[in-house]
Formats: sequence, structure tokens, C-alpha cells
Amino acid sequence: MTQHRINTGDHPPIKQYPRRLPLARKEEAERLVNEMVENGIIEESSGPWASPIVLVKKKDGSTRFCVDYRKLNEITKKDSYPLPRIDDTLDSLNGSQWFTTLDLKSGYWQVEIRPEDREKTAFTTGQGLWQFKVMPFGLCNAPATFERLMETVLRGLSSEACLIYLDDIIIVGQTFEEHLNNLRKVFQRLQKAKLKLNPKKCRFFQKEVAYLGHVISEEGVKTDPEKIKAVVDWPRPDEIHDIRSFLGLCTYYRRFVKNFSTIARPLHKLTEAK
Repeated sequence: MTQHRINTGDHPPIKQYPRRLPLARKEEAERLVNEMVENGIIEESSGPWASPIVLVKKKDGSTRFCVDYRKLNEITKKDSYPLPRIDDTLDSLNGSQWFTTLDLKSGYWQVEIRPEDREKTAFTTGQGLWQFKVMPFGLCNAPATFERLMETVLRGLSSEACLIYLDDIIIVGQTFEEHLNNLRKVFQRLQKAKLKLNPKKCRFFQKEVAYLGHVISEEGVKTDPEKIKAVVDWPRPDEIHDIRSFLGLCTYYRRFVKNFSTIARPLHKLTEAK
């Protein structure tokens, strides 16, 4: 099975001090650390590396535990393994009539960190020093490692059977029997690789599914109404980075907008350095 590497060459270790957290947030961080210890995600560290943590509120009110690896990423040798082009992936779905979407359970956490590189993932909340045993979010080469893993696991299955984008898998078929056979093949590959799914996020035997921010059916590819609402409701930007964020969201749907580059050009000019 694939192991994630963090190649920093001969660069000396980077040690950053923890950021101050309010008491309630500090207690939340400690609770999440304890959960990760119990689940075998992290272990105590005694190495010279340390990165600060960031707690991010999710839409459902829960907290996502993140580590700010920007300094580590700056000195990490980059992995050039490409991610699939989303437009090409969507084009490959034309002609299918049955769809199943699969989501891996904490996909990144199913990839081990090479033992000698674990200390580089170290973080501290202010109490103790911990390192990841599995691949955390935020590492610059994590997407490349994960895409390589998934494409290796499902190698040999044609785009007429399934498509992969990181931990999002879509299985297709022109008939129910063909679709069922394709699903069986994918399950056998995942089982052999000991990769686990998140049943709550899987959708089986559908005529229409949401995939990669689009709605897929036998009629083709459509925009996702929720994403369109996000564009319509976007607040008026006050800063350049707000404009860039808005353009990034709009660019996701440029295939549906005639003369998109012409329409977006004035906004792009606003982001250019003076």
C-alpha cells in the first residue's frame, strides 16, 4: 500500500510556536486530540519539528482540526502527479444512464505516513507534541499521493465503468446489469486494497447524482442549484482576495457561460498588481 513521503532534502527542521486559543477552543482542541489518539490517527512526538494548529467551524457546527503546514510545504519537494481535469471527467460521463457515487471514509487517513517522515507532521496545542501516523490534510503533496493511490487501485477499469477524482468515485453503466457488474468490480478492488467507504455519503443505483459540484444524469451534465445560489448570494467583494475567490467559484461553471472570459475580464483586471 502507498505511503506518503515528505521530502524536505537537507533543510533543517522548522519549529513554530502554538497560537494562543481561547479557553473554550483550547478544550475543544484537546478533545479532538484525544479522539485522534484513541483512533490511532496520531501519536506522541519527540522530534524537532512543530507546526501550529487551526480550528475551523464547519457548516454543521462541528469543528475541523487543521494544522498550518505552510512553512513545511515551502521546503517540501513537490510531487507533480496530476489530478484529472474536471471538464474531461464530466465529458466522459456522457451516454451513461445509471450512476453510483462512493465516498471514502476519511480518505486521507487511510494512507500511512512513511515512519521516518512522521515527525515532520508534528503539531502542538500548547500541551504536548503530537505527530500523524496517517496523511493529514494540508500537506502540499497529499492530493498527488491520494490520486496516485486511487488510480493504482482502480487501474484497468475503463472510464465506461468508473471515474475517480481523489476520494470521489463515480460508477456508471448504460444498463442496470452493466452498472451492477461495474460496481462489483470496484468493490473488489477497494476490498483488496483495504479501503473503507463512508456509507452515509454513498448513493447507489441512481438516475441522477451530484458529482464534483455538478448534477449528472442520462440527459448530461447540469449545474448544481446550490452552487448557483452561492454565486447569486455572494456578497459584494471589498478586497482583492474576495474577488479572486468569487472568480474561482464562477470559473468552475465557465463551460455553461458563453463568452465567459470576456465577461470575467474586468474582474480579472481588478486583481492585477498595480
